[in-house]
Amino acid sequence: MFLCLLASVNTFAQSTTNSPYSEFGLGQLSGPQLPQNRAMGGIAAGLRKSGGYNNINLANPASYSAIQLTTFDVGMYGGFNGITDGNATEKNFTASLNHLVFAIPVNRKSAVSFGILPFSTMGYRYRTPTTIEGINIDHIYSGDGGLSKAYAGYGFQLGKHLSLGANVSYIFGKLEKNRDTESPDDLTFTNSRNQSSKSIGGLSFDYGAQYFQNLSKRVKLTLGYSGTAGNKLDASVTELSTHYTKDATGAEDVALDTTFFNDGISSSLKLPLMHRLGFVIEKTDKWLVGADLTLSQWEKYREGSENPGLNNSMGIAVGGQITPDITSVGSYLKLVEYRLGFKYDKTYININNNDINEYALTFGFGFPLPSNRSTFYKINLGTELGRRGATKNNLVRENFANIYLGFTINDKWFQRYKFD
Repeated sequence: MFLCLLASVNTFAQSTTNSPYSEFGLGQLSGPQLPQNRAMGGIAAGLRKSGGYNNINLANPASYSAIQLTTFDVGMYGGFNGITDGNATEKNFTASLNHLVFAIPVNRKSAVSFGILPFSTMGYRYRTPTTIEGINIDHIYSGDGGLSKAYAGYGFQLGKHLSLGANVSYIFGKLEKNRDTESPDDLTFTNSRNQSSKSIGGLSFDYGAQYFQNLSKRVKLTLGYSGTAGNKLDASVTELSTHYTKDATGAEDVALDTTFFNDGISSSLKLPLMHRLGFVIEKTDKWLVGADLTLSQWEKYREGSENPGLNNSMGIAVGGQITPDITSVGSYLKLVEYRLGFKYDKTYININNNDINEYALTFGFGFPLPSNRSTFYKINLGTELGRRGATKNNLVRENFANIYLGFTINDKWFQRYKFD
C-alpha cells in the first residue's frame, strides 16, 4: 500500500487544469470529496455511510468511526472545459489520477484513514495585445503546476451519539508563473520573460465532529462540522528574467542573456481558516438527503507579508441518493445508487469588482459489482456540469463538465478466525 502511495506522488504533482481563473491564489482548489460525494453536490459534513457500503469521507474525519470494513478507494478525473469571451471559444480536456485512499477499522467504533489526493491545480495561458510607439506588443501570461495533499487521520465514537476525528496532512508541490513580452510582427524585437517558481511544503490540520440521532426506527439525522486550521506552509521561491528572440517559424532561440536570477528565496504561505457545516437525513439502505455550507476566510491568506487581495469564499451544496431495493435479486437496476445534487460557490476571486461565481448540477451512480461473503466492490461515477465566471466587463466564462470515476473495495482484513 505504501509503495502505491509513493508511486502516485509524481502523478498528483503533475495534475493540471485549463482555466484563466487558476492564476489567482493557490490555483483552482480541488476539494477533498470522492466521486460519491461530488455526485450529491459535494455534501460531506453530515455524511457517514453512503448506502450499504463503507465510505471514506475525507471532508469530515469524524465519519471514520462509521467504517466497519477495511476500505480502499482509487479514482480518476477527466474534465472538459470551454472558455469564451463572448466572441471566441477555446475548448480543452484534462485528465489525471484523482485519489488513492485507505481506511482500516481499529475497533467497532474507530478507524484510521490515509492517502493522497490533489489539493489545487494551476494551468492557464492568455495574451493581452497592446501598441507601444507603433509596435504591436503581446503580454503573455501563463502558469502551470499544482499542490498535492498526503494525509493520515483517525476518527472515533464517544458514547451513542457523538463522533470526533482529525487529519494531519502534508501539502506539497510547485506553482510556476511566466510573464512574457513579445512582438508578434518584428523578428528583430528582443522579447523578455519573467519567471517565478514556488516550491511549497508544509503541514495542515483538519478536525471534525458529528452528532447523530435516530428520528425513528430506520430514519437518522446527522449534524456535522469540520474545519481546517489556518496553517503556514513553507515556500522556496526562484525568480528568473531573460531576453530571447524568435525565428521565422515562431520557435524560440536560445536565451540571449539573463538579466535577473534569485534562487531559493525563503518565504511562507498563510492559509485561511475554513469551516463546513451540514446535515444528512437518511433512511437506512434506502435514501438520504443533505446540505452543506462552507465558509473560508481567504482575506487572511498571505504570501510572505504580501496580501494578494483574495476575498472570503462561501459555498452551498445540496444533494441526495436513493437505492430502490438493496436486497433485490431479480433486478440489477434496483441495486444501483442514484445520486443528484447542486452546488454554488462564491470563489475567492474578484476582478474589477466582479465576483467570480461557480454553479454546477451534479449527478452520478454507485454500481455494485459481483462480490463474495467478505469482499464487496463498487464503481462510483460522479459528474459536474457547470459554469464559472461571466463574459461581462471583459471577463471570460467557463462551461465545464467534470467526470470523476472511483473504484471502492470493502474487505475484512486483520480478522481473527476460530477453528474447532
